[in-house]
Amino acid sequence: MSKRDFYEVLGVAKGASDDEIKKAYRKLAMKHHPDRNQGDKAKEAEAQFKEVKEAYEMLSDPEKRAAFDQYGHAGVDPNMRGGPGGFGAGAGGAGFGEAFGDIFGDIFGQQRRGGGGRQVYRGNDLSYAMEITLEEAANGKEAQLKIPGWDECETCDGTGAKPGTSVKTCATCHGSGQVQMRQGFFSVQQTCPHCRGSGKVIPDPCTMCHGQGKLKKQKTLEVKIPAGIDDGMRIRSTGNGEPGTNGGPPGDLFIEIRVKKHDIFERDGDDLHCSVPISITTAALGGEIRVPTLAGEAAIDIPEGTQSDKQFRLRGKGLKGIRSSFPGDLYCHISVETPVKLTEHQRKLLKELDESLKKGGAKHSPAEGGWADKLKRFFN
Repeated sequence: MSKRDFYEVLGVAKGASDDEIKKAYRKLAMKHHPDRNQGDKAKEAEAQFKEVKEAYEMLSDPEKRAAFDQYGHAGVDPNMRGGPGGFGAGAGGAGFGEAFGDIFGDIFGQQRRGGGGRQVYRGNDLSYAMEITLEEAANGKEAQLKIPGWDECETCDGTGAKPGTSVKTCATCHGSGQVQMRQGFFSVQQTCPHCRGSGKVIPDPCTMCHGQGKLKKQKTLEVKIPAGIDDGMRIRSTGNGEPGTNGGPPGDLFIEIRVKKHDIFERDGDDLHCSVPISITTAALGGEIRVPTLAGEAAIDIPEGTQSDKQFRLRGKGLKGIRSSFPGDLYCHISVETPVKLTEHQRKLLKELDESLKKGGAKHSPAEGGWADKLKRFFN
C-alpha cells in the first residue's frame, strides 16, 4: 500500500511553518499515543501514531523536507536514493526527539524543563545537626532553627540586571536553554554553555546580588522533635533546602539528632540503665533506697545480703520510642561501695566484725568459699 503524503498525514499545507508542523504533530501524537488508546483501538492507534511520527520526523528536518518536496517519498527513502536518515534535526529545525519529549511530558505530567524549554534543576538538600538532652528526646520538644534562606533582591526587583538595564535572550540557544550538536546521523542535545540552561543572559549584572536576583538571609524555622526520638535519627523538612535553578523545586532540610551523654542514664533502645551505689551496711542488712527515673524518684527494696552487680528491673520506667507501643524498662545495677578514710575506732570495729565473720565460716561469705574451693582444684 502506498504511503500517504506527509503533509496530508499532519493535516497541514505544504507551505506550513515549522511551528505549525510541530503544533499539528503534538496534537495528533497525543490523540493516537498507544498509552491513550487501549482495547480494540490499540492496534489502529499504534499504526496511526507511527505514521504521524514518521511524517513529523521528515518534515521537521529542513534537508529531508526539501528532498520530499522535490522528489516525494523517493527523496527520503534510503532504499531508493540514499536519502538522509537519523533522528536529529538539521542546523535550523526542531528534531523529532525534542518534540516527542514535549509530547511525552504532556501525556505523563513530566516537567523536566521550565518555560521556553529551559532545563530546571532541583535545589540541593541541607543538613543540620541538632543536639538535645535525653529528657528532651524522651518527652519531645519544639525548637527554632536559623537556616539560610533567600529574599528577592530589592535593587533589581529579582531580575538580576542592573537598574536601567534588562535581561537578554541568549543568542546561542535562542532562549531554549539547550543546544544541539550534530554528529553524523545523530544529534545530541545538551545544556547551553553560554547561559547554563537559563535561556537568558545578563549583560550588566546587578551589583547588589551579582546577577542572581536574590540575596541570602537567615530565616527561622519551627521544628517539632517527636517524643522517643533516638540518637542519629533524621527529621526531614520538605522544601527548606537550597532553591532550585530555573524555577526548579527547592531541596529539603535534614535535621540530624544528636543526644547528649547523660550523667546518670545510658540508653539502650527503649530501655535505660544506671549504676546505683549502696553502702556495705545496706547491702548486708537490706533496706529501701530511692533511685532516679526520667519521671521522678522510685523506691527499691534491697534484700539482705545483696551483692555487687545485682540488677533490679523497674518496668515501664524507660522511655517510649517513636515506633513503640509501650515504654521500655529501667535497669538499676547495684554497686556496693567500700568505705574509705576510716578512723581508728572504725578500723577496730571492722576488725572485730571480720574476726566474728571468720568464726562463722563460709556461711557468711559463700562466694569467697566457692572461690577457695576452685583454687584448690586448680592447683591440685
